[in-house]
Amino acid sequence: MSETNSAADVAAPHRYTAAMAADIEARWQDFWDAEGTYEAPNPTGDLAGDPELAAKPKKFIMDMFPYPSGAGLHVGHPLGYIATDVYARHQRMTGHNVLHTLGFDAFGLPAEQYAVQTGTHPRISTEANIENMTAQLRRLGLGHDKRRSFATIESEYYKWTQWIFLQIFNSWYDTDADRARPIAELVAQFESGERATPDGRDWSALSAAERADVLGEYRLAYASDAPVNWSPGLGTVLANEEVTADGRSERGNFPVFKAKLRQWNMRITAYADRLLNDLDGLDWPEAIKLQQRNWIGRSEGARVDFPVDGAGGITVFTTRQDTLFGATYMVLAPEHELVEAITPAAWPEGTHPVWTGGHATPAEAVTAYRKQAAAKSDVERQAEAKDKTGVFTGAYATNPVSGEQVPVFIADYVLMGYGTGAIMAVPAHDARDFAFARAFELPMRCVVEPSDDRGTDPSTWEDAFGSYDAKLVNSANDDISLDGLGVVDAKARITDWLKEHGVGEGTVNFRLRDWLFSRQRYWGEPFPIVYDEEGIAHPLPESMLPLELPEVDDYSPRTFDPDDADTQPETPLSRNADWVNVTLDLGDGPKKYRRETNTMPNWAGSCWYELRYLDPNNAEQLVDPAIEQYWMGPREGQPTGGVDLYVGGAEHAVLHLLYARFWSKVLHDLGHVSSAEPFHKLYNQGMIQAFVYRDSRGIAVPAAEVEERDGAYYYEGEKVSRVLGKMGKSLKNAVTPDEICGEYGADTLRLYEMAMGPLDVSRPWDTRAVVGQYRLLQRLWRNIVDEDSGEITVVDTEPAEDTLRALHKAIDGVGGDMAGMRFNTAIAKVTELNNHLTKAGGPLPRSVAEALVLLVAPLAPHIAEELWRRLGHTESVVHQDFPVADPAYVVDETVTCVVQIKGKVRARLEISPSITDAELETLALADPAVVAALDGAGIRKVIVRAPKLVNIVPA
Repeated sequence: MSETNSAADVAAPHRYTAAMAADIEARWQDFWDAEGTYEAPNPTGDLAGDPELAAKPKKFIMDMFPYPSGAGLHVGHPLGYIATDVYARHQRMTGHNVLHTLGFDAFGLPAEQYAVQTGTHPRISTEANIENMTAQLRRLGLGHDKRRSFATIESEYYKWTQWIFLQIFNSWYDTDADRARPIAELVAQFESGERATPDGRDWSALSAAERADVLGEYRLAYASDAPVNWSPGLGTVLANEEVTADGRSERGNFPVFKAKLRQWNMRITAYADRLLNDLDGLDWPEAIKLQQRNWIGRSEGARVDFPVDGAGGITVFTTRQDTLFGATYMVLAPEHELVEAITPAAWPEGTHPVWTGGHATPAEAVTAYRKQAAAKSDVERQAEAKDKTGVFTGAYATNPVSGEQVPVFIADYVLMGYGTGAIMAVPAHDARDFAFARAFELPMRCVVEPSDDRGTDPSTWEDAFGSYDAKLVNSANDDISLDGLGVVDAKARITDWLKEHGVGEGTVNFRLRDWLFSRQRYWGEPFPIVYDEEGIAHPLPESMLPLELPEVDDYSPRTFDPDDADTQPETPLSRNADWVNVTLDLGDGPKKYRRETNTMPNWAGSCWYELRYLDPNNAEQLVDPAIEQYWMGPREGQPTGGVDLYVGGAEHAVLHLLYARFWSKVLHDLGHVSSAEPFHKLYNQGMIQAFVYRDSRGIAVPAAEVEERDGAYYYEGEKVSRVLGKMGKSLKNAVTPDEICGEYGADTLRLYEMAMGPLDVSRPWDTRAVVGQYRLLQRLWRNIVDEDSGEITVVDTEPAEDTLRALHKAIDGVGGDMAGMRFNTAIAKVTELNNHLTKAGGPLPRSVAEALVLLVAPLAPHIAEELWRRLGHTESVVHQDFPVADPAYVVDETVTCVVQIKGKVRARLEISPSITDAELETLALADPAVVAALDGAGIRKVIVRAPKLVNIVPA
């Protein structure tokens, strides 16, 4: 018989046991659902409710969207959900109208892969997973407003995801106004002549295709032929953020190659400065802000144009424009669009043999090298390889300050994803350029004076020299001299010169790239885009939304040999001809169109879900402006608005958070929402870890069946190793919340997860330690309920002085800890109070018992609700006021002051904590033990630190 169902429990029929906990928890969960206990009223609309509650200060508390996995929850998953629930409950009890709910991010690859394997439609498996996960979460007693829950796969939801895409498609970024504006306003500028077309022709003289191309250069959502991360093994392209550091897919661990495909992109780069600057006003962990700043990667420098005969010129971005005189060659990314234009038919006379790669013509050399580079990931290309590779294009450019002809190479260490995809190489002062120049026997010129004794001849150096403290040398022409200037002054002077001569200007560059938004999958939101017979993209009108996913026989995109880079995507939707080819009337009569056959990435649905929580049934608009303003609008301390508290894992520092911020800013610019940021306060919870046990083959064995003997671990008699790691089904160490709820009850599980340590720190799971919180609840129960009769034992008497002090100290401490999300220390204070009451003996005064129940209510809501009802109350404990500490009882009545003479303790005084330094000094010097210790000696100094210390220094 387990500890929770012992013989002693049978002897005490009203003892708090797992069986009783199960009964209490199920009853109160049913009650909360029936009564709508956690329903948060909107100020208006169909979810408007109690006006008094709506008039209270609001709190919008959110968890990061869960994905409904087929494996269900293990005890690590609910850590954040329990934490936000405890916090939300405390906020309700301190006078707030709290919106707290949970939906499901249900599109994505796992369900599609399962469908491919089993033939089960992704919707069927996903909805079954949602049902299972909902039941598991309900058992935890989470106080969610269930009216507001939804899944991203519901057409009523993704109608608005598609609608937002159309808002972005139909917008452009006006750099003068520094905001997005409707594309119609840009068209009006072209039509009126206020804005010139690229080639100077009248707008009316452009064909429909030409107009579409012009607008595509401005739209915030646009299609382009661009280098993408192509994973043949997955059959789809991936965003940069979905490629691991070793150049493989985050999902499936397949090789990823560079390919050129026509894809949808989001012009997130237009918002780079605002995404960077608005971080300052957010209450986020500094580590997350730093990751976002690094990802956005703002750098100040200059644009410099290097003319190329017959091909215009090559534009580079550099942060070291002061070293321009030292640029002795150039490098283009292999994918650069100018490569074909500048590559001549034959090698120029006198071409160095090492530059050609052994090829007969520049075209052959370029083609072969491009193929070689396409097989590497961006990370591999940027790695510090010993051997630098590249090939001469056969073209020369002109250095605009020296007038010298410099050879133009392609090399894989230059990426299209940063700057312009071209660099001016200053090999004397850049390590990679130095190594490349050595490998290809290229000239080097020192233009930054070395601070060591290496001299100014780079051919004698072992490595490059770069410094911001040095002076410029060898940097002059007939118009300008940088010689003798420091780096900062030299940058400023050369930047002015470049602008004056029309060959460059100061500019800002970002590491951030536009967001690749197309996926070659089935299980995602269809694009609300169709193409006419000329290939021009047309947005569907709002009346045609939602565009629902069609049924298909085969869910899988065409996959290929994972290592075969010479492949092209074929999407599941492209095989459904009846859906793809349609006749539609888009306002100018019925015409034939072809639908977009890619789908949106799984990030799309989670870019705006906080808004749907506010107004989940609205079929007429994205969100009612008054409701959005109430819950998320800007206010004091939250200048850009947003959710009051957003809790989730730090792994979403870049992907989800950056994308959601971008969508919020576009919607704000277009007047659809008042909040320019989605999440004001972000909190990253730690991870619950578990021990992984492996046998001699390195294979994980069931953790629950491992025995510990004399500090070693054994499975079926064989010694196994133990290491702390993730919890998961594959590692055979997962513990489900259902198991713990069955053994101890949900309130015990909640308490244990919150008591394990600080919320933002990872910690190991230990099933054996759960019983400690179970015993706390048993003692709590026993302090209020007679275990034999089931009757309440409280009495209507005044508490003793020491009990009042213990109670109010606990109230003060627990309240502060709850507000600060220090739930582990809050539980420690509740435990300390409960232990004091147990030791005090006798029945509890009613006022103490009720305060104790209210203190524990956010943490263990089921037992609190039960005890509150048994104490005679008819209203739910959920909306009761949290106790308020009486300051007179929080302060200790007396404290002990230590009196030292020459560092030795000579007396201890019991004094008031509010005593002044002067009063304490007088008392200390008058104490008989101090007088005796001084023995008539004079006093040189008295150091008083009221109320704890007096240090006397004799003369």
